[in-house]
Amino acid sequence: MVIVITFGNFDLFHTGHVRILKRAREFGDRLIVGISTDEMTKREKNKECIMTQDQRAEIVASCKYVDDIFFEESLDKKAEYIKKYKADILVMGDDWRGRFDDMPCKVIYLPRSDRISTTMLKEKLDKLKPKEF
Repeated sequence: MVIVITFGNFDLFHTGHVRILKRAREFGDRLIVGISTDEMTKREKNKECIMTQDQRAEIVASCKYVDDIFFEESLDKKAEYIKKYKADILVMGDDWRGRFDDMPCKVIYLPRSDRISTTMLKEKLDKLKPKEF
């Protein structure tokens, strides 16, 4: 059995998230997903989530490509998570290319989906806010 692991924030879950989960699952028999905690996102990425970690976890867990989820507490613990879940393959978006080449498993970087990202969605939502007078 080939176990694939991937990580993400998955805020404002969108088609780009679905696509990377689907592609990641195609590399193995089982897909395990680490979801960034709210605290980690604030501390290590200097970002605020729209949705709570529990809401994001519920959405990701409901995706048919995902077999199991857990909360990722630190970017520096990826190797620990890979060993804990006995992952054979780590799949990450290509915006992380080179960052995880030293992991204790095969690493595959996948291209991000064009024209969709949480950042883009947040920017669009921000433009919809009524202007203050």
